[in-house]
Amino acid sequence: MNAVVIAIAVMFILSLARVSVVLTLVISAVVGGLVAGLSLSDTVQAFNAGLGDGAEVALAYAVLGAFALALSKSGLPDLLAHKLIGLLGMEASKSREKKVKFLLLVILLIAAIFSQNLIPVHIAFIPVLVPPLLKVMNHLKLDRRAAACVLTLGLVGTYIFLPVGFGAIFLEQILMGNINKIGTQYGLHVDRWMMPMGMAIPVVGMVVGTLVAVFISYRKPRHYQDRAVARVTSIDLDKPLRSDEHVTHNLREDAEELKHEAEQVPYISKKTMLMAVIAIALTLVAQLYSGSMILGGLVGFAVLSTAGIFKWQDADDVFVQGMRMMALVGFIMISAAGFASVMTHTGDIGHLVNGVVHIIGDNRALAAFLMLFIGLFVTIGIGSSFSSVPVLAVIYVPLCVQFGFSPLATIALIGTAAALGDAGSPASDSTLGPTAGLGVDGQHDHIWDTVIPTFVHFNIPLLIFGWIAAMVL
Repeated sequence: MNAVVIAIAVMFILSLARVSVVLTLVISAVVGGLVAGLSLSDTVQAFNAGLGDGAEVALAYAVLGAFALALSKSGLPDLLAHKLIGLLGMEASKSREKKVKFLLLVILLIAAIFSQNLIPVHIAFIPVLVPPLLKVMNHLKLDRRAAACVLTLGLVGTYIFLPVGFGAIFLEQILMGNINKIGTQYGLHVDRWMMPMGMAIPVVGMVVGTLVAVFISYRKPRHYQDRAVARVTSIDLDKPLRSDEHVTHNLREDAEELKHEAEQVPYISKKTMLMAVIAIALTLVAQLYSGSMILGGLVGFAVLSTAGIFKWQDADDVFVQGMRMMALVGFIMISAAGFASVMTHTGDIGHLVNGVVHIIGDNRALAAFLMLFIGLFVTIGIGSSFSSVPVLAVIYVPLCVQFGFSPLATIALIGTAAALGDAGSPASDSTLGPTAGLGVDGQHDHIWDTVIPTFVHFNIPLLIFGWIAAMVL
């Protein structure tokens, strides 16, 4: 039996059993190495040899987390969230329900998009922005499953298409880096400009899925009870949000409450606001100029630190706390790189590729579908498209070369295979984040109202449009 197949099967089973992802990757790597005939010592040595490949990505993620927390200290994310809440309150007071419903969804989408690049706070904006809007959603009878899909589109669709912020980490450091590293052995090389082009068609599929969710699947009114929820800030993510206190309002009263909520944001001086904007701008410039998210994040953090956004003696604590927010993802990425290294050292990847080619023949269409379908299960198991790429690339790059897929088609296949399942995995930030905001009053179930709707409306279009991209690019 092929060691790579057994290792991935073990990884999938352990993931479904809710074993820690890091532990799952380590155990699967050891099993794969032993099955291939490597000694335990050689397996561990191969695993350790690959850890460095994930270190740069993990550090980039950690630095971005530090910058995000430092930016939260400035109050700028809270200020923008409350401005959006106030804008919605003004529109809601006019009682034009369809316009208000559309504006609310657009606000959620824009906030989710900006959270990945312009103001890279990831899902930390959701507990700030969403809870005050729930009462308006209730009186608009807006199905929160549609809102969950919109949020997930903004979170996932952004980083798999735009090479800025978290997108720079996914597209350039992880996806491009792994393809080029493994592709060197097979004469395959991809460039930066190819990354958005390769992922454009799959992202169109996600947009189509969202439109179906909003205008077809969840267009009908859905009734919720009005319950009071606590207000939090972007750095109070562990604060309890739920309340069983029932309240009754109409849409106009909710509009006034939103306006009042918008006025509750703490005062932010013009200097602080200016320095926060400068920090964001310099972070983007440094990243785009150097191609390094690590340098960009450090520049932004340094600007915020020297500007006095937080006390100088607290800089170390802020940096460490920000890195801690991203620590688990970083460890998963490093472990995934070690797993990929062991799979390479087994020598069974070539046998697997030859076996697949022998079974499928020269049917590129079937090969593309199977690669995407397998990627769906791998990513659901791991729970992160970022961590799935090293695992998939080590097998898919030689397969793509063998079947004659172009560099752009290879990007589309591996990128889509990794993104499949991220929207729809119970352990993914892309589903946990929306639930954290939409479920604060106990009326939005994580599995039935976030995971299943996003799985259906994103993974099916990603399969279809990812396959189309592989065949036409």
